[in-house]
Amino acid sequence: MLHTEGYVNHRLEHGIATIEFFHPQSNSLPASILNLLANTITEVGGNEHVKVIVLRSGGERAFCAGASFDELIAISDEAGGKKFFSGFAHVINAMRKCPKLIIGRIQGKAVGGGVGVTAACDYAIAVEDASVKLSELAVGIGPFVVGPVVERKVGNSCFAQLAIDTTEWRDAGWALRNGLFAEVHKTPEEADAAIAKLAGRLAKSSPEAMAELKKIFWQGTEHWDTLLLERAAISGTLVLSEFTRNAINTFKAKAATRP
Repeated sequence: MLHTEGYVNHRLEHGIATIEFFHPQSNSLPASILNLLANTITEVGGNEHVKVIVLRSGGERAFCAGASFDELIAISDEAGGKKFFSGFAHVINAMRKCPKLIIGRIQGKAVGGGVGVTAACDYAIAVEDASVKLSELAVGIGPFVVGPVVERKVGNSCFAQLAIDTTEWRDAGWALRNGLFAEVHKTPEEADAAIAKLAGRLAKSSPEAMAELKKIFWQGTEHWDTLLLERAAISGTLVLSEFTRNAINTFKAKAATRP
């Protein structure tokens, strides 16, 4: 489905559904794209003809730059803040509750909410250039919504490293060693070949068995429908602070001067 400043679309071939999202600002996620992405994952996951899902973003550079700074700075009250951050909660919960296994194609850097989307994939295949960073604390927010899904994948200690040191990129090797990535390949072409091979095998596997496996993988997260919305409210309040507004404006000014 097209959007004026990006899109979310999907296609189905031989039981493999490919969902792709895109935004011209490094695949950042404004509210409209978050809503489309969550709805598409739910819709595709409910299609009996779909056996496995591949989640990817458009282009060959950044996988996902996280929250849209333009929308963050435009938030004017706590209700609006909670509503915006709930978009990430809805995407993560849609991925969590989707009965189909989701393979993530991570072709580049993932920041903030992008790390959360990566962690919510059941099996992430990345390229060597992919690296990750949680930058939320640098702008006075904190990775509250994505925290549970990232911590679930990499553990509390590694999540704390990401959350506290907002300037250090963790490379693909770090992400592979700590379970965020399942595989790392030298080029996008090699990653795509690995994704096609795995997705093809899964498309021929038992849908019932895969659905039951997914329930086991996500066991203990049943309360996330409530938890992630509570976390969204925390971020929605903090984003209104003077510190956050000044920090976001500084980030935007630096980005505008880059060649």
